[in-house]
Amino acid sequence: MKRKILIVAALSFTMAGVAQKDEIKAAEKALKGGDLATAKTALEAAEGTISAADEKLQAQYYFTKGTIYGGQAKGGESSAFEKALAAYKKVLDVEASSGKEKYTSQAKEAIAGLSNDVVSSAIEDYNNKKYKEAGEKLYMSYIMSPKDTANLYEAASSAVYGGHYEDALKYYNELQEVGYDGGGTVYKATNALSGEVEIMEKIQRDLMVKSGTYTDALDEKTPSKKSEIVKNIALIYTQLGQDDKALGAYKAARESNPDDVNLILNEANLYFKQGDKDKFKSLMAEAIAIAPDNADLYYNVAVISTEQGNTEEARENYKKALEIDPGYTNAYLNLSTTYVNEGNSFIDEMNSLGNSRADIAKYEELKARKDSLFRQGSDILEAALKTNPDNQGILTQLKNIYGAMGDNDNFMRMKKLLGE
Repeated sequence: MKRKILIVAALSFTMAGVAQKDEIKAAEKALKGGDLATAKTALEAAEGTISAADEKLQAQYYFTKGTIYGGQAKGGESSAFEKALAAYKKVLDVEASSGKEKYTSQAKEAIAGLSNDVVSSAIEDYNNKKYKEAGEKLYMSYIMSPKDTANLYEAASSAVYGGHYEDALKYYNELQEVGYDGGGTVYKATNALSGEVEIMEKIQRDLMVKSGTYTDALDEKTPSKKSEIVKNIALIYTQLGQDDKALGAYKAARESNPDDVNLILNEANLYFKQGDKDKFKSLMAEAIAIAPDNADLYYNVAVISTEQGNTEEARENYKKALEIDPGYTNAYLNLSTTYVNEGNSFIDEMNSLGNSRADIAKYEELKARKDSLFRQGSDILEAALKTNPDNQGILTQLKNIYGAMGDNDNFMRMKKLLGE
């Protein structure tokens, strides 16, 4: 009995193998005729028993499967890209294990072609504002061809543009893991016929220039993207409410890019968001040391100094901002406001005084101090009008100051300039 059972089992196995071959051949025949649906149906009949087949038949099966799904992907079925890739990779695994590489080279070529197709599909998605889908396809293209790390970078950029921050974070972290730099050299030359500058591979460019069809060879260096990647990781952590991770990312970024002012500013803004204004000012001071001609840096320090009640420090920084940029309207307005606010601080005390001789004398003293501060505020804005003669904010603030001082002539002048 045992002998008969073994014979029956062997016969069953042989018959299954024959059936699988027939099903795969039927699928291949349908493929040649361009009938993907029939090819898929025929191949699915072999799916349940393919794991028991020999490695040669398995490789044939998975290559055929990859071809079917590759055809569907080209036909616009996005989900088929991943299935095609998985099938072709299975071919590589099976033949690497068996040592027989009948389909390996074809599978590798198919994966390369699939990568180009998926990138083309991603570009189409991106143009149609389907940023998540574009990012996922670009990432898939990178998986197909890991040497093309630029596709991984573009996947992250697409995800960020569409607001899909968790996807972007995944892609950016992977870029860091593989040590992506993004810098390099772009090779350009001018088309002698059209006069347009074109980008080519170096060997091609050099040959074209040598032939005389192109001129003016140019090697253009592109900057590293490492700093941008770390900055974006930190910004995404901030967007996701993970401020501690964001600060850690900024710290890591600044260790390798200590003079990157943008990194310092983003870190400073995060501390500002957390309410740590002292740390904000400290980082802004670092930024000023690196970029002393940046008016915005002085302006931001002045704003925080004002909020902290450090009026003289605020005025000093507003003035430095104006030295660098004499047309900085907000610096004029805020500097003027520091004097107006100081003048307003006397009003409560003035209103509390009585009618005694001493109180009247005190009132006149405080009024003179108030008006002097208001006059300083108005002088600053009058200077601002020389470079911003039609600025509504400046004219309105001047009108209010002159009104509070009782200077009717200047008050009416401002009203006229405002068209009131």
